[in-house]
Amino acid sequence: MILIKLLEMPTRFFGGIAALLIIPLIGALIVEVFSRHILGTPTVWAFEISYMVMGTLFVLGMANALRLKQHVSVDLLTMKMSPRVASSIRVVFYIMLLPIIIWLTWELAHYFYEAYESGERSGRSAWNPIVWPIYFTWFLGFLLLVMQLVAELLKAILTMISGKEDDFA
Repeated sequence: MILIKLLEMPTRFFGGIAALLIIPLIGALIVEVFSRHILGTPTVWAFEISYMVMGTLFVLGMANALRLKQHVSVDLLTMKMSPRVASSIRVVFYIMLLPIIIWLTWELAHYFYEAYESGERSGRSAWNPIVWPIYFTWFLGFLLLVMQLVAELLKAILTMISGKEDDFA
């Protein structure tokens, strides 16, 4: 289905970006460990970079994890059910989850905007960077999750109707 493919395209793209973010995260941690333990002078930026990059990695990757069915799930019972019944259960849960995630996405958009408008800074280190970029990635990650939830809901509805689990993307 073309709609599912369109919804999953950004999920795939930003999932790849999230995977690549492990490189600067490792680099920042290596520099901090070397600077702190070998040179005896800790950096003022490594802590902030590491939590910002890790947070970005997490939120940009969560939609892709859903697409790949990598989230933790208890499927002991649904594995024994027919695809139609298991999909019906997924439809109910996606419909219950979607409004909550939409609301969180909406609130994160406001959070980002307020930080951007005020020039909010972290206040966690001497570096004290602006925080709106990290807030934007939180918003983007949840927006991707909303899109992926819609795609998963559509897949579950198609499976519920057809009775067989196909790769609809």
